[in-house]
Amino acid sequence: MNFQQIGQTAVQLLTQFGLKVVGAIALWLIAQKLIDFALRLVRRAFRGQNVEPTLITYLLNIISVTLRIVLIVAILGFFGVETTSFAALLAAAGVAIGAAWGGLLANFAAGAFLIIFRPFKLGDFITAGGVTGTVTEIGLFTTNINTPDNVLTIVANNKIFADNIQNFSANPYRRVDLLAQLHHEVDHNQAIALLRARISQIPNVLDNPAPDVEILTFNLAGPVLAVRPYCDNEHYWQVYFDTNRTIRETFGEAGYPVPEQRYGLNVPADNGTSSVIPSPVI
Repeated sequence: MNFQQIGQTAVQLLTQFGLKVVGAIALWLIAQKLIDFALRLVRRAFRGQNVEPTLITYLLNIISVTLRIVLIVAILGFFGVETTSFAALLAAAGVAIGAAWGGLLANFAAGAFLIIFRPFKLGDFITAGGVTGTVTEIGLFTTNINTPDNVLTIVANNKIFADNIQNFSANPYRRVDLLAQLHHEVDHNQAIALLRARISQIPNVLDNPAPDVEILTFNLAGPVLAVRPYCDNEHYWQVYFDTNRTIRETFGEAGYPVPEQRYGLNVPADNGTSSVIPSPVI
């Protein structure tokens, strides 16, 4: 047995294999750079045509995944793997995976419908799939939502599409709904006039439509006012907190008593009659 010849053959094979590995790595790195460059060109072209940013992100995700699959097949062909057989195997695997992961395909289809029907777009403040927040990304299978407490929440597209969607950014303005409890002895007309005047002075409260201040209901403490100013979407929470503060300050400056619940007690007397004794509960 000629060990020298075997060694030379082994070194030659290892050298060829090593060169192929180095070539494959170089091909992978160069191709990745080219794919990223192509994606940037496509993004720039879409933006130049004023395509919806949500649709741009969705299409770029599809193009990116497709190009990387083609790259993997090309590298396998570089190593001498029969790509036609691999493609058939990949297709068969895709069918099997699709049958097993029907939910994943449902998420993909739901993502496509979200792009087509556009119930919301990037930057909208929504409630969908049980999550409330700002949409930061609509992906192939999931949608990213940042909640008001700055928590990134990833929701499956199918869950969003199958549920009700509230888009708070779709209309130009929103109504802030608050309540103001009055004491029994307070003149409700005066309270309503004071609140309307003060709420109209809050920054970012709209004049048209004008703030609504009316009696909504009654309880044991007295009348309950519905206080409803209107504002742009971006100023909602500022108007919400400022209105609450204004209600407290207005009633305090007017000297209104603290609301208290009242009810009557029927106390039997010695002569067999009963008397009603009012009793406040704060």
